[in-house]
Amino acid sequence: MRVLIRVPQRPAPRAWIRWTAGFLAFPIAGLAGRAAAGPVDGATSALVGGVVTGAVIGAGQALVSSGRLSPPRWSAATAAGSGLGLLLGSTLVDHRTDLGSLALMGAVEGVLLGLAQACALPRATRLRWLWAAATPFLWAAGWTVTTLAGVGVDARFTVFGATGALTFSALSGVLLHGLLPATRPGRTTGPGSLREVDA
Repeated sequence: MRVLIRVPQRPAPRAWIRWTAGFLAFPIAGLAGRAAAGPVDGATSALVGGVVTGAVIGAGQALVSSGRLSPPRWSAATAAGSGLGLLLGSTLVDHRTDLGSLALMGAVEGVLLGLAQACALPRATRLRWLWAAATPFLWAAGWTVTTLAGVGVDARFTVFGATGALTFSALSGVLLHGLLPATRPGRTTGPGSLREVDA
């Protein structure tokens, strides 16, 4: 016999807290990118460092997404968007590290990163273009907060520091929770939703 049962939605605060905690992946990613390519002072270091950094960030974000993001797709998209975006952004500002230049670099990188990640969002994502539109502002905010916090950005890191990462993760988590299905693909979503099971 088949019966319907109610399946509760994952509470929004818990999902947001998990996503925000993913900011810890950013410092690790920055160290990995620097180890792979050194400081961002040329095209090769920007591209290679950006790809490595993006791959680590993407893997970390997928890990804390409560199963709603595909780790291979999200990590690959973040690596591609970060690598190409950092290459274009750092070249545009001639690798300068003043506040305005870093904010502009972040916005440019965010354009490519947001587009790549938007394509990697689950099929059931609502208004995925909002993610692509918001990411340039959020990535620029990450660099702005890091610079204002007094972090030594003159070292030309591949990504902003922990303060910027926390800001980015907290803000993007609010947006992401509104766009993504409440649970991983193949499971029901929404509070009080019904699932058919064998009795």
